[in-house]
Amino acid sequence: MHTYTQTFPVEQNHLDELNHVNNIKYVEWIQDVSKKHWFKATTKVIRDDMVWVVKNHNITYSKSAVLGDTIEVFTYIKDTKGPLSIRVVEIKNNKTGQILVKACTEWCLLDAKTFKPKRVPESIQNLFAKT
Repeated sequence: MHTYTQTFPVEQNHLDELNHVNNIKYVEWIQDVSKKHWFKATTKVIRDDMVWVVKNHNITYSKSAVLGDTIEVFTYIKDTKGPLSIRVVEIKNNKTGQILVKACTEWCLLDAKTFKPKRVPESIQNLFAKT
């Protein structure tokens, strides 16, 4: 499957009052890596025609990341049906390999001009399919 991975260090501004990565920061990373994957796999022409919006986030927090940790954020498309795409994002501690957070997000494809739901074209599905 076509995947996308990003690795980076945990910084002070990522932390909450308990000195763990803030849950909201994880949501930002989930959305950021998803967008970067989309941008890497598509052209400007495609992106000018279609946009994605989040319909649902299902996030499981298993372990905390702290200052000094290096995080690996990994994503792929699990399934597509009609205008919906199910994207999985796993956030791991790069040193230990432990999964810290796992998210399953339902994204809805919209026509960029009308903002109406649009069936995910086979050509787009193929960009993210198993290779």
